[in-house]
Amino acid sequence: MRINIPNQITIGRLGLAIVFFAMLTRYSAAEPKTHWVLAPCFWIYLVAALTDMLDGYLARTWKQVTAFGRVLDPVVDKVIVCGAFVFFSSSHFVAPTRGNITGVEAWMAVLILMRELLISAIRSFSESQGADFAANWVGKFKSFVQFATACVILGVLAWYEQSLAWLRVACIWATVVVTAASIVAYLHRAYSLILSPEALGAAPPTRPAEQSGEAAKRASA
Repeated sequence: MRINIPNQITIGRLGLAIVFFAMLTRYSAAEPKTHWVLAPCFWIYLVAALTDMLDGYLARTWKQVTAFGRVLDPVVDKVIVCGAFVFFSSSHFVAPTRGNITGVEAWMAVLILMRELLISAIRSFSESQGADFAANWVGKFKSFVQFATACVILGVLAWYEQSLAWLRVACIWATVVVTAASIVAYLHRAYSLILSPEALGAAPPTRPAEQSGEAAKRASA
C-alpha cells in the first residue's frame, strides 16, 4: 500500500503530537529543573502547526485529496489543539505560589473541546444527509489562532515569561473569543439542516391551499 506525501505528512504530525504530549508529561511548573522541556515542545508544536497548512496545500495542488486524509487530518488537528489546551489548564502548569502559569483556565479548555465535538457531530450528520459542511474561513481562522496561541504560550514561558506575559494573555483571550464566534457561525450555518422547527420535530406550517381544502371539507360535511 502506497501512501501519498500529503497523508505521510499528516501521519507524521500525529507522531509529533504523541512526542509533544509525552514530553509535556515530564514538565511540572513546581519543579524548575523540568523547565528545559518547554523549548523543544515549542519547536515540535510549531512544526506540527506548519505541517497542518502544508499537507492540505499539497493535497489540493497535486490533486491528491483522499478519503483517508479527509478523515485523519481534522482528527489529528483536534487532538493536538485540544490536548495542548487541556495540558495548559492542568496541574502540570501550576506553580506553588503563582497558580497556573499559562493563564488557561479549565473552562477555556472545555469551551475548545465543546466546539470541536459539537461541530464534528454537526458535520457528520450533515454529510450523512448529503449536505456539504466543509470548513469555511471562520473555522480556518479559528484553527490558526489556536495554533498560534499554543506556540505563544510555550514560547513565552520558555524564554520571555516576564517581558511578554501580556502577549500570552492577549492570545489566550483572542482564542476564547474566536472559538466562541466560530460556534455561533457554524450553528447559524447549520440552522436550516438540524435546528429549524421542522428538524426539531415541530409540525410544518399549513399551506394556504391545504387550509382552503380543509375548510371546503368541513363546509360539505
